[in-house]
Amino acid sequence: MQASSEFGELRRAHRSFAFPLTLAFVTWYLLYVLLSNYAGGLMDTTVVGNINIAFVFGLAQFLTTFLIAWWYAKHAEAKIDPKAEALKARMEAGE
Repeated sequence: MQASSEFGELRRAHRSFAFPLTLAFVTWYLLYVLLSNYAGGLMDTTVVGNINIAFVFGLAQFLTTFLIAWWYAKHAEAKIDPKAEALKARMEAGE
């Protein structure tokens, strides 16, 4: 089953979404860390009241985490789950 084209399509559907998004999020996270360490003046810039850019970036990390999880759930529901169910049904039928 693992050598089948259907399984390959399932893996591609997952990898084509997960790998680029993981790379983008890690880059976004490292940008936050690097700016916090090496661009203290920028990160200390006040946005409103006592809220600075570092705080906004920190909250944005949480927001992007939840957005990515939601987006992946939608992607999995539309692209991955139907292929996985078809593959499961084929395996259970003994094909």
